[in-house]
Amino acid sequence: MKHQIHDMKNKMLNNTKVVENYFFMTLLQVLSSILGIVIYPYLIRLLGAETYGNYVFAIAIISYFTGIIAFGFQLPGLKLITQNIYENKNKGEIVSGILSAKFYLTILCSIIFFLLLFIFTDLYEKRLLLIIVYTQIIAELFNPTWYFQAVQKMKIVTYYQLFFRFISLPLIFIFVRTANDLYIFALISSTTVVLPALLLIHYLIFLEKIKIRLVSFSKTRIYFKEALPLFVSSFLGTIKQESVTVLIGIYFGMKDVALYDLANKIIIFPRMLLNNINVAIFPKMNENLTSEKIKKTIRYEWIIGILMMTAVTLFGYPLVLLLGGPSMTDAYLLAVILSFTILVWLVVGSYIYFIFIPKGLNYYVTLNQGVALISFFLFVFPAFFFFKSIIAVVIALSLSGLAEIIYCRITVKKNSIL
Repeated sequence: MKHQIHDMKNKMLNNTKVVENYFFMTLLQVLSSILGIVIYPYLIRLLGAETYGNYVFAIAIISYFTGIIAFGFQLPGLKLITQNIYENKNKGEIVSGILSAKFYLTILCSIIFFLLLFIFTDLYEKRLLLIIVYTQIIAELFNPTWYFQAVQKMKIVTYYQLFFRFISLPLIFIFVRTANDLYIFALISSTTVVLPALLLIHYLIFLEKIKIRLVSFSKTRIYFKEALPLFVSSFLGTIKQESVTVLIGIYFGMKDVALYDLANKIIIFPRMLLNNINVAIFPKMNENLTSEKIKKTIRYEWIIGILMMTAVTLFGYPLVLLLGGPSMTDAYLLAVILSFTILVWLVVGSYIYFIFIPKGLNYYVTLNQGVALISFFLFVFPAFFFFKSIIAVVIALSLSGLAEIIYCRITVKKNSIL
């Protein structure tokens, strides 16, 4: 009887930790987005769409490098730390191995970055802004979020990151006062991203007692091998997503980059609210997965996605006016077109979580990302001939989402998976 009571207490404690971990992960995402939207009207009116678009463009360029440095190490690191949860020496070796792998990638990325600055005139003209934003790779290099997820201490990450996000607001209002203060804004933003990561490493060393050292490249190969499939999948998605901003900046200008960024902000909340639906119901669904349950779930997610698209269509215009003002109303049409991606996230997510992953068909997930990227570029250039504006790129992005859905349906039907 005592043993059973002890087991029940342990289960309750473990579930509490899981709920707490999930709560702080979600809280961080939600509050970070809210803070970004709170400061947006001030920045867009003060800096102007053209200037602010330069910052968004710089972020998109640097995202390629942060994607390479991240290299999909998060899930392998999470798994390894979980397996060695009570072994500090082993945890130290894992953390050292992954941080060392990221360090070598950072050196490679930095060489490429500075070469590109001198090769491309357009990038060279924006070199100071790009260099300031590039310092954010330090956050990715030292980012130990996966460790805190494994040991179920995500509240530490949330506290650190939110503290600096909140601090950034008064700093921006105080020091960013004219349209010429773009570099000051970029410096504040980059600093408030980098400092939490450095403090979390400090926490690992002095409070978690994790010994970190630089290991040879040969000893990091095991981590590269484990993370490679995840890197390919995630980086293909990064290329597609960030290429939209880059193409808009190159072909149409920085004001259009700002318009696209505002349209993205309009759909970010419904996407964020629905993004974790499949993750949340996965454990319960996985207990007794049947074809009928999966089909019913997909039908429901189609309905939810269409309702969200309708909501963006009805309420998107006043939101654009509130956030960007009358000069940014062109973002409304972009938001309506982009709202289709909410449906794509839901439906494709249901195929991934309830069909491909449970059946161990993870390579279909990677192929799906490949289809999304290739179809985007196949759609975008012909679209330029019909729409001589930013709409061409946004339509291509939405059509690439439709290609993802079609790919999932054909794959499931062709292989009789469902």
